[in-house]
Amino acid sequence: MPFSQEQLDIFVLAVWGAIFFYVAFKFVKSICLVPTKKAYVVERLGKYRSTLEAGFHLLLPFIDRVAYIHDLKEETINVPPQECFSRDEVNVEVDGVIYIQVVDPIKASYGITDYRFAAMQLAQTTTRSVIGTLDLDRTFEERDVISAKVVEVLDKAGESWGIRVHRYEIKNIAPPLTVKNAMELQVNAERERRAILAKSLGDKTSRINRSEGLMREMVNISEGEKQRRINSAEGKAAEISAIAKATSQAIEKMASVISQEGGQQAIEMQLSEQYLQKMKGLSQENRKVILPANLLNFEQWLATVGLNNSK
Repeated sequence: MPFSQEQLDIFVLAVWGAIFFYVAFKFVKSICLVPTKKAYVVERLGKYRSTLEAGFHLLLPFIDRVAYIHDLKEETINVPPQECFSRDEVNVEVDGVIYIQVVDPIKASYGITDYRFAAMQLAQTTTRSVIGTLDLDRTFEERDVISAKVVEVLDKAGESWGIRVHRYEIKNIAPPLTVKNAMELQVNAERERRAILAKSLGDKTSRINRSEGLMREMVNISEGEKQRRINSAEGKAAEISAIAKATSQAIEKMASVISQEGGQQAIEMQLSEQYLQKMKGLSQENRKVILPANLLNFEQWLATVGLNNSK
């Protein structure tokens, strides 16, 4: 059934409308607004033309096109876990993260197909090669060495890829379960050894401090006893000296009194009083006294001590 003139006009109008909208769409797409920290790589007829930085740009419709869009901010790439063998042939599982940044959008577009995948693969291979030169115990201690080696290799490769590798961090190093259990036993044994050593050192220090304290106590006691005896001896010497001095003074005074007129009679009277005073005590019960036969001859007693000169 042939189309009528009205139907043909509608079809032509629809075609021209579609062409108009397509051309309008291309003109709108030619207006390019580049955000901050973005880079647009523009190709003209399939050939690199320019790199658009942040701002407003106008492209030629049907001729220019944005082939690549790159984020110039630093980004992280997770390196999936991989199995590595250490130098002592222990299988460990290692994963990490890479921090990279696009510095040359042209090389990042045309220097390699996918710089993210390439950086991840290179990080894995470098990690395997570095861990292969280390023993299992050192892999936990030499994380900085492994990271530095990976960054060095990636940075050299990144010069041709238009990227810069800032750092590489190892997230986990997971040995097999049997090795992990053995390492835990080793760590526990080392911890117990340190605890025993610390306890023994503490006991040793305590014993030394206690013995030094006892020694100082004994020294202090001996010094105190020495000083006490010195003080006692000095006191006794002072006492003897004072008694001797007092006795000497008493004898001198007595001799002076005896030499005076009536002095001897006074001494005899005083001794008589003392004699009689002592005789009173003999009358107490339950007291036994041994006396000489001439107890009542008082004058003979005075003559014995040299105080009776009547004879």
